[in-house]
Amino acid sequence: MKKELNLFTFHDLLQHYPFRHIDRTRLHAIRDLNPQSEFAQVSGNLISFEVVGQKSAKRLVAQLRDATGQLELTWFQGLSWVQKILQTGRPCLVYGRVSFFNGRPQMVHPELEWIDPDQPIIRNFLEPIYSTTEKLKAKGLGGKALGKLTRQLFTQIRPADLPENLSDALMQQEGLISRWAALQQIHFPADPSQFESAVKRIKFEELFVAQLRMNLLRLQRHRHSKGIVFDRVGDAFNSFYKEHLPFELTGAQKRVIKEIRTDMGTGRQMNRLLQGDVGSGKTMVAILVMLLAIDNDHQACLMAPTEILSRQHYDTIRPLLEKIGIKVALLTGSVKSAERKKILAGLLSGEISLLIGTHALIEEVVQFKKLGLAIIDEQHRFGVAQRAQLQKKGQQPPHVLVMTATPIPRTLAMTAYGDLDYSVIDEMPPGRQPIKTVHRFENKRIQVMEFIRSEIDKGRQVYIIFPLIEESAKLDYENLMKGYEQVKSWYPEPRYWISMVHGKQPADVKETNMRRFVEGDTQIMVSTTVIEVGVNVPNASVMMIESSEKFGLSQLHQLRGRVGRGSEQSYCILMTGAKLSTDARERMSIMTATNNGFEIAEKDLELRGPGDIEGTRQSGALNLKLANLLQDRDILFSAQAAAAELAERDPELADPAHMGLRLFLQQRVGPVRWSRIA
Repeated sequence: MKKELNLFTFHDLLQHYPFRHIDRTRLHAIRDLNPQSEFAQVSGNLISFEVVGQKSAKRLVAQLRDATGQLELTWFQGLSWVQKILQTGRPCLVYGRVSFFNGRPQMVHPELEWIDPDQPIIRNFLEPIYSTTEKLKAKGLGGKALGKLTRQLFTQIRPADLPENLSDALMQQEGLISRWAALQQIHFPADPSQFESAVKRIKFEELFVAQLRMNLLRLQRHRHSKGIVFDRVGDAFNSFYKEHLPFELTGAQKRVIKEIRTDMGTGRQMNRLLQGDVGSGKTMVAILVMLLAIDNDHQACLMAPTEILSRQHYDTIRPLLEKIGIKVALLTGSVKSAERKKILAGLLSGEISLLIGTHALIEEVVQFKKLGLAIIDEQHRFGVAQRAQLQKKGQQPPHVLVMTATPIPRTLAMTAYGDLDYSVIDEMPPGRQPIKTVHRFENKRIQVMEFIRSEIDKGRQVYIIFPLIEESAKLDYENLMKGYEQVKSWYPEPRYWISMVHGKQPADVKETNMRRFVEGDTQIMVSTTVIEVGVNVPNASVMMIESSEKFGLSQLHQLRGRVGRGSEQSYCILMTGAKLSTDARERMSIMTATNNGFEIAEKDLELRGPGDIEGTRQSGALNLKLANLLQDRDILFSAQAAAAELAERDPELADPAHMGLRLFLQQRVGPVRWSRIA
């Protein structure tokens, strides 16, 4: 069970909750079964069984008869094991999902239990059904056996073995039953109302403990982390803000800069998450914040996940800051040895005030004279260990700002990133027109290609993106090359020039092709999703995404954000085949309905669940077995409010009423320690 279900202790077994309960008090007659009968329990005699089919198509088919009709039972797996236990002429009880084939009822892989015809069938109101694996089933540890183990465990433990971890006052306030009662009733409920009370208690506990831990981490960091005091707004910031700011800041940008300035002036280390949709102006916030560090006689660094994005930042920031005499350097894996030595010397002497680069920044040889601020862009693309390396670059831990353009639903961000201070740029710069997004089927390709031609003839540029299906790099490459040839046939040289970028290209070729598009030497960029982050071409007005049904909402939104960066109207064209799943149609509908990344993230959470959302925490903060962030929002908000209030009132959990909670936290999640970098 350790390997198969990750169950190591009796406590793990108690937290292996049933995924449903079945009403075993009701028996169905076979003639009453119909296509609307999802699950049913039938009692009858097994009259025959045989293995039919050959090799991989083999299946075991049995016939069960009661006084009203006949039911077919089918097994596709574990045939030899099932065959051994079947006995014709013997009465049994079967339970399973009902389906119909050629008008006759059948059950596939039903649960089967032999019964004594002389004894009445007595069942609990609700019987638990547990998830298990085929390997465990073969060893006699199916869902029923797990239920027996759990029931046996409850006969050998007492309430004292499961001490309460919530205070009496909190349980009364939230209307919760005890922990002991909740664990009993979640497995073996006496009635539906008891089961609902158990579910509510366990969900609240999961969310409350996660929220409390995050609150305590943040409070502990605020109280104990010593940071560099940036209390001066000096010449660099003022000069740039008054004379060289390329555009007026939005209210949201001003608010976020104020929040960051407050953080950096308190004497504690800043550890803040900055979230802003594609094109919301996070880079300008980063520039102004780095100038604050420089005004306070410290250096700053900006780390990005790819060389392309690092260079993009460098090409944007260096010309702006050179105007006020600030030296900016770029350090990536492709920087030549002589230039690298020069940069390292400049950092150590303090001549270089701002370093931009990839993970090359965290190499041991990179030493700063006085690092005061580290900014991490697209933070979820770095591992925790990589981000933590930045801690060692300053004499004191530098202030840390982590940025992401991947919208995270607020409910998820408050839970997964609760230990960080949190800022959102929720306003777009003025002058940008909303991107027009349309969904087109393959039969409209001619009109789409003609529209693209008309945009190119206006002097605009175009992205054409092909999906990356990781199962087959070879197939991806073939699809891309085929697509590239088709694009060339539509837009032949020398009238049109095309760049192609994909993961198999050497870094220098990729960089050259990208740069040609950025500089306007080519009008069309044919690419896989490598351009999702890091290309800023204001002249690009069309993003065409082939096989859009193969992309998630978050990725589609990120790709769309590559256009709409200039003042001209931009377009995103979602191409799909005619046959679409319900989910794919929903994604196309959402994309054409809104440009708001936060709305899209909420929909993504609805469609896919929190575990799949890109950008969520990798450290296991969301260790939720029963609670669902979307469906249980009311419980989540109650848990958040209660956790925040308790953390403020008793941050050490020193009150005797909170002793059980303190012990629970130490036993289940270890001592409360905080991670200085997200």
